[in-house]
Amino acid sequence: MNLAAAPSAPPVTHYENFPVASWLCPPRLRPAIAAIYWFARTADDIADEGDAAPQQRLDELAAYRADLAAAARREPASARWPQVFGPLREAMHSFALPEPLLANLLSAFVQDVEKTRDAAGYADRAELLDYCRRSANPVGRLLLHLYGVHDGASLARSDDICSALQLINFWQDLGQDLRRGRHYLPHQDSAAYGVAQADLQALRQTPEATKLIASEVHWARTLMQKGAPLVHQVPGRAGWELRLVVQGGLRILDKIEALDFATLRTRPRLGALDAPRLLWRSLWM
Repeated sequence: MNLAAAPSAPPVTHYENFPVASWLCPPRLRPAIAAIYWFARTADDIADEGDAAPQQRLDELAAYRADLAAAARREPASARWPQVFGPLREAMHSFALPEPLLANLLSAFVQDVEKTRDAAGYADRAELLDYCRRSANPVGRLLLHLYGVHDGASLARSDDICSALQLINFWQDLGQDLRRGRHYLPHQDSAAYGVAQADLQALRQTPEATKLIASEVHWARTLMQKGAPLVHQVPGRAGWELRLVVQGGLRILDKIEALDFATLRTRPRLGALDAPRLLWRSLWM
């Protein structure tokens, strides 16, 4: 789902979908949110950045997972990522952050490496949602944990929002991801619309591809709208920030639609001119 350094930033990459220690966040939570951010951001860089071979990335992620386990046991981590695991260890024990949620994020990064290596892609929407369950949903659940929100309905809505943000990121970055060997369009959906994998690889915006992307955008919008009532369950300023996050995701979908779903060719972005619209829509939620 990528992280953002500012509140309500548009979904740009996996963890740029959630705010990091912004001015809307209570001061007592800012160190913990920053620790979660740097944990996820660093792991994402291990999986994505540079010229390392896939096996080297997997070995690095395994070492990173071992340091997470050590932090959970209040034991010293290795000296490789002190800027990550020092603050994270403190946050885990100050706020009882669930280790399995953090570990799920790492499993998604591992899957990113493996899926890129074998270019298998995702068979259907259920398989892609399982990836979102580990790559995006833990972020929302960790933030709800910090705010003391634990009821099942709120967790389910958080999962819908986070999965929607991850899907929006996929459909926004479709052409860029395909160039990098990332295949997120479910094969079952591609077959249903008669879209050949060769056309996707060549970034051909055929009429069939346009209909396929439109269907995926509708799916993401439906998920976001399903989760949107969560903004009324999250307390205080965080609820207002969540409104902006939801509206930022929906605005990206509007822009994809305005491009006639041609994200094999073009990547839509949010800009300063979108801010008044996002604020207005957030007020009316």
